[in-house]
Formats: sequence, C-alpha cells, structure tokens
Amino acid sequence: MRANMGWAAALLLCAGCAGVESRVNKGKVVDTIDQAPAQKDYLEAIGIGASDPSLPSDTQRKALARDAAIVKAQYEMLSMVKGVELEGGIVVQRAIEQDSTLETKIKETIKGADILKSEFTADGGCVVTIRVLKKRLEEMMGVKFR
Repeated sequence: MRANMGWAAALLLCAGCAGVESRVNKGKVVDTIDQAPAQKDYLEAIGIGASDPSLPSDTQRKALARDAAIVKAQYEMLSMVKGVELEGGIVVQRAIEQDSTLETKIKETIKGADILKSEFTADGGCVVTIRVLKKRLEEMMGVKFR
C-alpha cells in the first residue's frame, strides 16, 4: 500500500510538470521565450536568475540563482495579476487602490505559487516556471476574473 502511494505521488508530481516548456537548451537560455501567461485555469510566469560567479561551490551558485529566479518570477506574476480585468470591468490594480489589504493577500498567494520547473544553465544561471490557479486568487480576493 505504502509503495503504491509513493508511485502515485511521483506520477502526480510528473503530471504537474506536463506541458511546462523547457526554457534551457544545451545549457543556455533559449533565444526566444514564447509565453502564454494567462491560461483557462491558471496564470504562469517565468523568472531568470543568476548568482555571483565567484562563489566557491556550484551548489551555492545554483541555490542563489534559483532563489533569484523565483523572486523574479513572483515579481512578473504580481505585475500580471495587477493587470487582470475582473468581472464588472475593474482592473486588479484599481481594486488594490480601494482595498489596502488586497495587495498583501495577493503577494502572499503569489509567494505560495507552485514552482513547476527549475532549469539550470551551464553558466550557473537558473530559469524557474511558477503557476497559480486563478480559482485560488479569486477565492482570496473574493472576486471573479473575466
């Protein structure tokens, strides 16, 4: 039973990455990154990060590059969410201006976004893909996206 649960968890993790496009080819970030950030059920963002090349270990460089990429992806996601139009024609940015706690809630939700893929480059950089369900944002905000 326990072994079956382990396989089920592994399959679920792999299924979560299905459809996530690779942004790194032969150790380099691809020249063109096509993105469709707003899907039917979720919003997706990527971030590219680098670290100090003088750090003594590959592990340190990768860890810092990944952290930087996650922060960049979260920033991109926040910018994206602020531009989303809600039912009734109001944009999230306008809703934030009317409710000062909303931006904090949105930032918390984005910080909890699913990290779907972390890809490392040959030069120690990292490309991260994150995703947040629209339903999760709608529930947190108490509104419906258009």
